[in-house]
Amino acid sequence: MRLKGIRRSRNVEVRRGSGRRAGKAGGFGLVGVLAVLAIGYFTGIDVSPLLQGSGAPQTQQSAPVSAEDSGATQFSAQVLATTEDVWSKIFQEQLGRAYVPPQLVVFSGVTQSSCGGASGASGPFYCPADNKAYLDTQFFNMLSQRMGAGGDFAAAYVIAHEVAHHVQNQLGILPKVNAARQQSSTVEANALTVRLELMADCLSGIWATNVRGLMEKGDLEEALNAARKIGDDYLQQQAGRVPQPHTFTHGTSAQRERWFARGFETGAVGECDTFAAQQL
Repeated sequence: MRLKGIRRSRNVEVRRGSGRRAGKAGGFGLVGVLAVLAIGYFTGIDVSPLLQGSGAPQTQQSAPVSAEDSGATQFSAQVLATTEDVWSKIFQEQLGRAYVPPQLVVFSGVTQSSCGGASGASGPFYCPADNKAYLDTQFFNMLSQRMGAGGDFAAAYVIAHEVAHHVQNQLGILPKVNAARQQSSTVEANALTVRLELMADCLSGIWATNVRGLMEKGDLEEALNAARKIGDDYLQQQAGRVPQPHTFTHGTSAQRERWFARGFETGAVGECDTFAAQQL
């Protein structure tokens, strides 16, 4: 992705600090730690208490800023700027309203959000309570090295996906779905969440088609590959489990790839209505 000369968004909050809790890592060996991390990345659950022990108060300690962290922060700020430009244009042209961008909190270790604790174990997420997206700088390494979804455009897709949840929040979709989930069974709530996530993938595709001028050869495949590698069925298989569709919360690899491609090909918000789709 060609980002040279692209401005950095001012809506980035950088938090440094290890945020470690006192105590040992729950007695886990290396294999155990990797297993617990897998649970977090595959389900979106913050498993840091399992790794850090419980009962002790959280303390923030300063941590050195590595060149890698600085590079990830700059990259994230530039990608966020592209989402601001794209969605400001789309909101005006397709929705007839103004777009208010979210803040992106780039952190290392552990931090707090209005939706609860945030850590590398929980993966990137969007918190509608404070209109902020949260991203641990180490996630890009996890995405590339352990999940097989390398490339800068794959990382950009992840940021665009979390921004897409902010778009859903601004359009009133997120609160409606959350209200419906609270009145549903677990299986029904999971099905609603899948449609919400696939819509975010489609909206990410709309962002991607609007930054074609910044894309390099292979970038589109990087995003599609990332969509495949974070499908529920693929992740459960990688964790040594038989895929259980009733537990899916993000959609299959094929569904995630298909809805991203739909947004990329059409560029229309109206084409991303997964809740009206009979087949996902």
